[in-house]
Amino acid sequence: MLSIAAYIWASRTRGSILGHMKKKERAAIQKKGRFIRTTAHILIGASIAAFGLFFLQNAGGGTYDVSKLDNNAVIDVTNDKYYGATHTEEPIHYEMKIPTSGPHNPHDIKFGFYTDFPGYPYLVHNMEHGDIIIYYREDASDMLKEHLKYLAKFRKAGSGILAVPNKDIPDGSEVVVTAWTKTMKLDKFDDAKVGTFINRYINQGPEKIPASVRQGGGTM
Repeated sequence: MLSIAAYIWASRTRGSILGHMKKKERAAIQKKGRFIRTTAHILIGASIAAFGLFFLQNAGGGTYDVSKLDNNAVIDVTNDKYYGATHTEEPIHYEMKIPTSGPHNPHDIKFGFYTDFPGYPYLVHNMEHGDIIIYYREDASDMLKEHLKYLAKFRKAGSGILAVPNKDIPDGSEVVVTAWTKTMKLDKFDDAKVGTFINRYINQGPEKIPASVRQGGGTM
């Protein structure tokens, strides 16, 4: 938009050069027009680069491809009972302490690292779309939090990863990792096990939304 505005401004500046103007006045206006056009070119180049980077990362390509994570560890995963998948904005009582299915809010939320707990009704919807939720303790170390921020950038197709603080993590577990009807509890965070879980269950929810539609989550 800034580029378009700059081009219009440059055009008007050029159009203001009248034949009766003195040579010095025409030269000053022409110089101003060249500066505005150059600025417009720079803005267009920056816009193209920004859009390219945005679509590359949100399409699951580039640096944050889940296939680059460790994915050959032995993991202990619970196959949870299925509790349905209806949409509702009414208060919801979940049968599981940390639910992996069930009624949920009609809206999901963005992928990424969270410092506040957004609520299970939203997170269950995210898992329905194949997202992975990594729950961490509120008193987790800064080192772990920084690593979770990094993991939360990974994508596969239309699914992503959310790292969320949670008071419901059971005693003896440092993190709980969930997908749709799947739970993995870890006494100690293990990069290989978390990477294996992500690779195995990301984008495996009952509703798969194309990356071109669901860029970054929070769209459905």
